[in-house]
Amino acid sequence: MTLEEDNGPEPGGDDLFAAEYVLGVLAADEREIASRRIDADAAFARLVDAWEAHLSPMAGAYPETEPPIRVKEAIDRQLFVAEPRAGLWSSLAFWRGLAAASVAALAITIAVPYLNPPVEQPRLVASLAADGSDVRYLAVYDAAHREVGLSHVSGERAAGKDFELWMIEGKNAPISMGVIPVGQTAHMTISPAVQEKLAQGAVLAVSLEPAGGSPTGQPTGPVVAAGDLKSI
Repeated sequence: MTLEEDNGPEPGGDDLFAAEYVLGVLAADEREIASRRIDADAAFARLVDAWEAHLSPMAGAYPETEPPIRVKEAIDRQLFVAEPRAGLWSSLAFWRGLAAASVAALAITIAVPYLNPPVEQPRLVASLAADGSDVRYLAVYDAAHREVGLSHVSGERAAGKDFELWMIEGKNAPISMGVIPVGQTAHMTISPAVQEKLAQGAVLAVSLEPAGGSPTGQPTGPVVAAGDLKSI
């Protein structure tokens, strides 16, 4: 189960290209190409809109996080500088500071879902595909919630078969992460042992297995999709 080196965007056409643009896994030059196509190609722009709507439930599964109080205190320290008291209500600096504080408060409100906790938890993404296979998934690993979110792009499992997700770390034997639920999106809880390995970077792979998953604890069917986890 060796993987070829990544030599550019994986095959899959405009649909996968639009999905990877929305997920944020494209390289800088590819992302610039996609941005130009959104402006010039109405059909591609519709694909991007469709993927934004399709992937939004994955983000909705994670609750908002309250920012630490020290974030507000740090902003206050940067905005307000002690000055001689020359009349608070007639002070231009006071009103400028108040306006700046209002803008800062609005910025905090908007940024709440994106603020990191005191110990930053990694979030990694992978585009899973393979030559000769039409099976494609987009995967998001969220360490804070110990979950891998999967979005099904294309390819169907055969009758009486299931897709199973594996983690491959170097030359070690693949570790099963479970059978992938049927549906356009899925969330799979990850064990602490697997979580530690994923945080260091690993390969995710999807194999075609008998219904219910591999009976041996190792892949028994073909690998139909795979990809490296990358930081976002």
